[in-house]
Parts: sequence; structure tokens; C-alpha cells
Amino acid sequence: MKDESIEAILAAVKAGDLSIEAAKQQLMMPKEIHLEGAVLDLQRASRQGFPEVVYCEGKTDEQCVTIFKALNERYDTFMGTRARPVLYELLKDEIPDIRYDESSRILYVQRNTRNVNGDRVIAVVTAGTSDIPVAEEAALTAELMGNMVRRVYDVGVAGIHRLFNRLDDITSANVVIVVAGMEGALASVVGGLVTKPVIAVPTSVGYGASFKGMTALLAMLNSCAAGVGVVNIDNGFGAGRMAHVINSCR
Repeated sequence: MKDESIEAILAAVKAGDLSIEAAKQQLMMPKEIHLEGAVLDLQRASRQGFPEVVYCEGKTDEQCVTIFKALNERYDTFMGTRARPVLYELLKDEIPDIRYDESSRILYVQRNTRNVNGDRVIAVVTAGTSDIPVAEEAALTAELMGNMVRRVYDVGVAGIHRLFNRLDDITSANVVIVVAGMEGALASVVGGLVTKPVIAVPTSVGYGASFKGMTALLAMLNSCAAGVGVVNIDNGFGAGRMAHVINSCR
């Protein structure tokens, strides 16, 4: 069995699909696996609803491959961020259903992923086309965790009419992620138009005085629009995860 929680194991015993001895063995499985240079948290899915996510940047190819193989033995759906194309090449023969999304740089396996949040949509909005890679990291993260995502791209303040043309798509969402570089103004604009939580993601897109995203970050932190939260520069994954957590609240 993969992705089992304590509740799932107990339900299987109750239904007669799992023996008490087999359930005991599963419940006594180690809480972590010690790999070379990494300690894999096997209880992350039970605690937080999704397995440990691999941050590939800074890890060697060998370390990433070892971790992905270990995840593949235990989970139906898992992912790694900031992944290099070479990792896909190294893993595609051993994990045939592994996928690599070039835009978001996410390496993932998605088997039997169910929609856990019904028709509660997460809208991912970008100021410009250059912000799409970070937006795609947010969008794909949210989708892998079981959410419906609506993409609204290239509607920044330089052509504000584009935003109003898509306003219904944004205001009808349950959570809105706004991804913007340059001066980061779009998050404040959207924050003043919607009743739902807004997660602002500053990107490193911009010329010199944008200071690789610091200008957008500070602008978003100083937004006068209520209900706007801010994640780190280029942190699409953090925004996607936070949007999923909010979307899962009942």
C-alpha cells in the first residue's frame, strides 16, 4: 500500500482487507529513512497530507536520484522542485511514469491523484509572461496536492484593462495567488478587488533597481490592501502549498 495513513490502515482492517498482523507491521514501519546525505521523513504525508518535497537545487544528481527512488517505493504522488532536466533523464527508465515540467522545473510522479477540494478553485495570476515560470511552480504544486487551478496570465498594471477582462475568473476563486516582479503592484490591485485570501509572490524579474525581487517583495509587504500575505522571492512552491492549506480548511 502507498500513501497510507493510520486511518486508512484501520479502515482496511475493519473492512477485512488487511490482517491485524499486516497492519501492525505497517504501523511499526520506521518514521524516517537515512540515506546518504539525507534523512527522509516518512511521516510527512500523515502529518501534512503530502509527502516530503525534494528541493533539488544544491543536491547532487546522485542524492536526488536516491531520494526519488525511495519516495517512489512508498508514495503514489510526489515531487521535487528546482529540478534539472538531467534528473529526468536519469530516472525515466527506472520510474516510467515520472514527468518533468520544463517551465516550473518540477519533477514529479502523479498516480491516482484525487481532487481533495472539489470545486474550490485556486486562481494563479501573473503580472507578465516573464513571471510564468514561478506561477507554474505554484500552479502545478497546487494541482499535485489535489486542487483545481485556474491560470490568469499576463494581466499586469501596464495594461490594467486586461485584468478587468478576467476579473470574474479571479473573484470567483477561493484563493488567489498573485505573481509579479518589477514593482510588484499587481498584488495590491488584486487585493483591493477580491474577498478571498491573496498570496503575493514577488519574482526576481526586473531591471537593476528591482534588486532581483527585493523591490517587489517590499512593495507587497507594504501593501495597503487587506488580506494579502507574502511569500519569499520566486517561491512559487511556498505559495502553492499555502493556497492548498487555505483551500483545504473547512
